Amino acid sequence: MVGRRDFLQALPLGALTLATAGMPLAQVAALPARAAKDARYVVSLRGDSVFTEPGEYPARLARIVGDGHGMGDSYLVDGAVTSLESKFAALLGKEDAAFMPTGTMANQIALRLLSGDRSRVLLQKESHVYRDEADAVAVMSSLNPVPVDGGASDALFGGMAAAFAQSGEKPYPVDVGAVSVESPVRRLDGAAVPQGIVEKIAALARAKGAGMHLDGARLLLMSGGRDFDVRRYCAPFDSVYVSLYKYLGAPFGAVLAGRKDFVAKARLARHVFGGTIFHGWMAAAIAEDALDGFGERFARARAAGEQLLDQLAVIPGIEVRRVPNGTNIAFLKLDDRIATGLKDRLARAGVITGDVIDGGLPLTFNETILRRPVAAIAAAFVPAKG
Repeated sequence: MVGRRDFLQALPLGALTLATAGMPLAQVAALPARAAKDARYVVSLRGDSVFTEPGEYPARLARIVGDGHGMGDSYLVDGAVTSLESKFAALLGKEDAAFMPTGTMANQIALRLLSGDRSRVLLQKESHVYRDEADAVAVMSSLNPVPVDGGASDALFGGMAAAFAQSGEKPYPVDVGAVSVESPVRRLDGAAVPQGIVEKIAALARAKGAGMHLDGARLLLMSGGRDFDVRRYCAPFDSVYVSLYKYLGAPFGAVLAGRKDFVAKARLARHVFGGTIFHGWMAAAIAEDALDGFGERFARARAAGEQLLDQLAVIPGIEVRRVPNGTNIAFLKLDDRIATGLKDRLARAGVITGDVIDGGLPLTFNETILRRPVAAIAAAFVPAKG
């Protein structure tokens, strides 16, 4: 961690520790001006993904596809779609995976299939399925969602156990068909449910005959977290959904993984739900291109984010607030000296953030943080002397 005195003394030098980062000083000086003209050099501390302008997709597809041989699919069979499904199945440690046009459809199909003839689904009260899918489990599948307290903390197991106990109360017990766990949780600022809690909930669900579904839309943002292994994390779940557009750059799409027989049923349900679109190869090709090496890249991005937070924490007027069990989101509390003009000051340095509201600023880390030495980003937070 950089000491307060060393860091502050380095600020007037402009380059800070950039020379030690291996970047020539001439290139360092050119970075802000280059970022203003070319989005490829912008560091965006908002959002999970590298922002893509619509006009960038054709060139990106042309690079990935080449002559296009073998890329096309027909109603989500063959080509880039089948290739992506195979890669995700292997990555998540499941027997098979199916392309889905949306994450909501992936969640709904998974819970419908796992529940069978049981009518109750347990899920976090902050979850996307409960808060953001317009009562779809009830409307589309006649399932009754039961919101559970505990969020992404250790208390989630207790909440699930209490919900199971209540559902089993006589004289009118109701069987729980499925447990849905979102991790990381968007409405909890990217907090992830710890591995140990997932395993305890899964053991309880198995004892009760209920299926386990992971709404892992942002699952791969856990890459680089302590002891995180994606296959081990997914092992307790019967089904796993991962988004293709939140950070893999695809224009749309999702994958739903599980056992072969489950995924075969999911493909049929996808058709029933109206999701067997004619072509998915464009989204699949882009997502597969980004998926290669993503875990390693994002682990580096998270490490850079932690370094930035450490360096910001030693600047007078900045208080860093990390999210418990967090992934890639943190918050700053700024005094007036730092907050005044900060957004414009950062923009001139090629760094994009949200607005400062009541002295608070959220930061979200993604791969763009790797475009600039961390010390240069931290330096841009400090007002010029004068």
